[in-house]
Amino acid sequence: MPLFTIETTYHLPVYRQRTYEAETLDQACDLAIADEGWDDNRSDVETSGDTYVTGAWEGRDAAYSGPRLPFPSRFGEQVQRKAGHFELLLGLLKILIHAPEEGSVDVELWRRRADAAIAKAEAILAGENDPIEGAAS
Repeated sequence: MPLFTIETTYHLPVYRQRTYEAETLDQACDLAIADEGWDDNRSDVETSGDTYVTGAWEGRDAAYSGPRLPFPSRFGEQVQRKAGHFELLLGLLKILIHAPEEGSVDVELWRRRADAAIAKAEAILAGENDPIEGAAS
């Protein structure tokens, strides 16, 4: 039976609580973001993110020693899948909202693209592979 080395990770929130003197809340937030000192940080293990795959290789203990294998999109980081798809959806909306009047836009072409974008969004929300991947397997 084949062996695979799979690298997984999850996001672990690390936080700090500090008091900043500032004229406004906006300025206090700027100070907090710019503050590079983290010697008093704490880990919030109870709110860690979901585990996701960051790499896959064929063989035992093969991480980074051979070609990286492609893995199904459903095993990737869901937040990144959503963020990446957001850009595509925004682009579609911009094109459709700024379309000139009366038939100068290929409605069927954009309807197919919108349908595909909706299918991908639904797959992301359901934790499934992207529809194109699902059709190939």
